[in-house]
Amino acid sequence: MRTHASAVVIGGGVIGCSILYHLAKLGWTDAVLLERSELTSGSTWHAAANIHGLHDSTNISRLQHYTMTLYKDLEAETGQSCGVFQPGSLYLAQTEAREHQLRIQAAKARRYGMNFHEVSRTEAERLHPLVDFDGIRCIMFEPDGGNVDPSGVTNAYAVGARQRGAEIHRFTPVTATEAQPDGTWIVRTDKGDIRTPWVINAAGLWAREVAAMAGVHLPLQPTEHQYFVTETIPEIAALDRRLPSVADRDGEYYLRQEGKGLLVGAYEKDVRFWAEEGTPPGFGHELFPDDLERIEENMLRAIDRVPVVGSAGIKRVINGPMIWSPDAALLFGPVPELRGYFCACGMIPGFSQSGGVGKLAAEWMVEGEPSLDMFGWDMARFGDWAGRAFTKARVADQYAHRFKIHFPGEERSAGRPARTRPAYDLQAGMGAVFGLNTGWEHPLYFDATTPDSAGFTRQPWWESVGREARMLRDAVGVIDISNFAKTRVTGPGAEDWLNAVFANRMPRAVGRSCLTPLIGRRGGVAGDFTLTRLDEEEFWVLGSGMAERFHQRFFRAVPLPGGTRYESLTPTVCGFNLAGPQARAVLGRLTNADLSNAAFPFFRSARITVAGVEVVALRVSFTGDLGWELHCAAEDQVTLYTALLDAARDAGGGPVGSRALMSLRLEKGYGSWGRDYSPEYWPQESGLAGLVKADKDFLNKAAWQAIADRPARETMVMLAIETEGADASGGEPVFLADGTPAGQVSSGGYGYTVGQSLALAYLKAGMAAPGDTVEVALLGRPHRARVLAEPPFDPAGERLRG
Repeated sequence: MRTHASAVVIGGGVIGCSILYHLAKLGWTDAVLLERSELTSGSTWHAAANIHGLHDSTNISRLQHYTMTLYKDLEAETGQSCGVFQPGSLYLAQTEAREHQLRIQAAKARRYGMNFHEVSRTEAERLHPLVDFDGIRCIMFEPDGGNVDPSGVTNAYAVGARQRGAEIHRFTPVTATEAQPDGTWIVRTDKGDIRTPWVINAAGLWAREVAAMAGVHLPLQPTEHQYFVTETIPEIAALDRRLPSVADRDGEYYLRQEGKGLLVGAYEKDVRFWAEEGTPPGFGHELFPDDLERIEENMLRAIDRVPVVGSAGIKRVINGPMIWSPDAALLFGPVPELRGYFCACGMIPGFSQSGGVGKLAAEWMVEGEPSLDMFGWDMARFGDWAGRAFTKARVADQYAHRFKIHFPGEERSAGRPARTRPAYDLQAGMGAVFGLNTGWEHPLYFDATTPDSAGFTRQPWWESVGREARMLRDAVGVIDISNFAKTRVTGPGAEDWLNAVFANRMPRAVGRSCLTPLIGRRGGVAGDFTLTRLDEEEFWVLGSGMAERFHQRFFRAVPLPGGTRYESLTPTVCGFNLAGPQARAVLGRLTNADLSNAAFPFFRSARITVAGVEVVALRVSFTGDLGWELHCAAEDQVTLYTALLDAARDAGGGPVGSRALMSLRLEKGYGSWGRDYSPEYWPQESGLAGLVKADKDFLNKAAWQAIADRPARETMVMLAIETEGADASGGEPVFLADGTPAGQVSSGGYGYTVGQSLALAYLKAGMAAPGDTVEVALLGRPHRARVLAEPPFDPAGERLRG
């Protein structure tokens, strides 16, 4: 066994073997994989191993498409069969919402050249004569769908990795992972130790235990999961071809051919947790006792749809463990607080995604950043706030609603509240309907008579949000922005350190502020921030709350000068945005500070007293209107909030939630990180090139220089869409009138105060100019849209600077 390796992968399931293969493929041919038992032990060996290409997330669709096409290439490369069967998959919609989902996915398939299209009932009956299609509104067919052999795929990755020089050691459990002062790790086993710069936790069911060796907590919880395989079915035995799988997700089961019978699985409401106190070290290829009564309701729905299931005998039942994260998505990426510790844990559809996961993981470690923006998978989306109770509640919800549609902006109540701020009860008493942001409860809108709901079309709360938006534009509104990430940087080297991190030049005068991008390892936009200088040796950095832990990786990449430190203020400092044409008058009633344009112009900051509360005030507003951000100590939040609301109500205003804020920023054309700004897009594509200062050094400057003079591949534009009843949310494909793919929406919604359905979108360079028309695939169907030359609200910034 090697004593040194460029990376050590812990776990010999399909994900660990894929990562090893892709690391070797990118040149790390001395990488090593350690497996406590046999390859595929744990969850891999008993997986149903279905494969499909389309997903609600565009980037997940792209990596699933890569995975599906990889298997045939892997077979040819290694000589190891992956057991690939691709008779296709039929997707059924019983409801209008499911039809919308499938049509949206079909539009994305056209955008990215994937094979997923609608078929008639007649064609569907030809493809699968055993299915009763009564009550089905829409049928889509994916010709490349099917299934693989779990052991075959895992061993093909292993063979491919070994052929490139990587080592795999079975029956070699890891006993310790020890961080070293030089940033490397020692991975200890009974067969010897390995020193490595990268430890990769792909330990599946044992991911929690392996993470704990490094002092890392992962929010994961295993459950039982069952499927069964029938005896031979004569109607299938009589066929000379394999039947397509059936995705009847409204029926809450999955079904495909297995041998000459059928495999049927389900995610039942009666969730059974397993190994709550830790996965037994000796567990491997065991299964749990059959308990088909738990999935009886799902089975009956499957029988209604495919009647031969009801008359077939059951050949075998598989009841085995799976391990879930709180949102059923992978915990992926380097642990921000550690150097060289990578996670790929909590994978559910492993065989649809294994290749893409391995490819992106290898890119991240070898090249410094994955080629696709996978923030939705980034393990940094969770923190210590995601404890055991929260994780169990969310996993139970995710399992029981595995096939429920995840609508744009959907909020689920399980496990909440996890974290609240002092004003929570006051806001609840005012009728606030709350959402979740990195564990914090925050008001979405204020109208308890209209419960929250989610869908692809406009929901009942649409009018409530509109009232708040119009109130702010007409008078004034108070928005809770406590969830913005807030970092204080202090010390004699604060300015130099910030200049070394960010692309823009730091303000040199106290009270001045700037906007700045953070540049990623490929030259893209890894973040956008507001920085303000409050004193000679004190700066505040304000950014995306959901990305705060993600951005720690970048901050830690630049050494701090002596005597300089940074600290997160997000848990201890709350904030409000007072915005609207009456904002100056309202704030003036509560402070003795001079708020005139001459004394407090746009983008300036100062410490002032408001209603007896010491605040940091910034003359800026994400609404694009006249306004101030006011940040105070958490213990003063209720006092400040009450004073602001009382004064605002006297001026015809009141509380405003985050959904109205998102509408207002769209009217102004403001981008939002995680939606419109992404590491995939270069500054010149996102309208941020002017904020990058080439005459100074900053993090990843060389990567930016490599792309700085290249023409934009795509350009962010603003669209006004002709639609009634539905608005863009993000990910919708954009086409030219002749059907040529032109780009995709990054975010969208309704502009209540300008009376237009709006979207920010990235269009291929040169395809459309201001005034041109394109087609946006809302609900999967074409809707005319006009490219705007300027934002519809206050394009000259007169309100903002007034």
